[in-house]
Amino acid sequence: SGHMRVCYREDEIAELEAYAAAPEARELDLQIITGKALHARFPFLGAQVKGGSYAPHDGHANPRLAAPAFARAATRAGASIRERTEVAAVQKVNDQFHVTTTDGQLFIAEQLLITAGAWGAKLAEQFDEAVPLEANGPQMSVTEPVPYALPTVIGVFTKIKEEVIYFRQIPRGNLIIGGGNRCKPDMINRRAYFKPESLLNQMQQMSRLLPGVANLNIIRVWSGIESYTPDSLPIMGPSGKVKGLFYAFGFCGHGFQLGPGVGDVMAELISTGSTRTLISPFDIRRFTEPTALTMPRMSTPGTGRLI
Repeated sequence: SGHMRVCYREDEIAELEAYAAAPEARELDLQIITGKALHARFPFLGAQVKGGSYAPHDGHANPRLAAPAFARAATRAGASIRERTEVAAVQKVNDQFHVTTTDGQLFIAEQLLITAGAWGAKLAEQFDEAVPLEANGPQMSVTEPVPYALPTVIGVFTKIKEEVIYFRQIPRGNLIIGGGNRCKPDMINRRAYFKPESLLNQMQQMSRLLPGVANLNIIRVWSGIESYTPDSLPIMGPSGKVKGLFYAFGFCGHGFQLGPGVGDVMAELISTGSTRTLISPFDIRRFTEPTALTMPRMSTPGTGRLI
């Protein structure tokens, strides 16, 4: 359906242009559209929008449908999925990993992939690889349904936290809105609570981005728990200390988008010992041994696109 990142300032257009011109972005086919051309193509955008970067190959999916579908496919391929099974401890005993759950179950394997999201750091610490992972609760809201007219996902490219907003319209007609303020989740009880001030900010920013939504009713709000690293890059790859141990967590809000590719890369790495995909910037040792690695920044803040 395409994905558009718009901006409100001329200097931000220059940043979008530089990103689109980077060799790593070549296959994204990004199109930079500004001024009258932008508003002619997307006439519903607010007058303050100066330009945008359009990614024609991007799309969106419903996590409530996509994630269970991946689980069913994994089960058909031979995977064993244990839901509502909390891991309490992980350790390596001789040449095998022992994973103990809170209800007393013990799982044993020769290789271990820790992909526990906001709880990934808690497990990595048990192998003496502490990571400064910050848990936050992103805020989401949904409007009443209106006629379906906006297939393109649209978000704002900005370094100002309050201006970060994005939305998509589903065929049913509802607008799903995210961005803006985050909450501090309760990690013990595993709860993230929606902040009323976040909804006010979202609707203010949506009115600026898409003036036509000003009078729509919000019918539902929610939050969840995600994890963020200091450099906004994930932790992905082998352990720096323990043979047979691998990590894939801390995706800073991009996990659903990157999940299928991450699974493919990690499967290749774990089964063959290497991967053709460049993942060295995501090495956990940038935090556990910060002088050992020099990590370039691989993403543009606020774009949602990671190269």
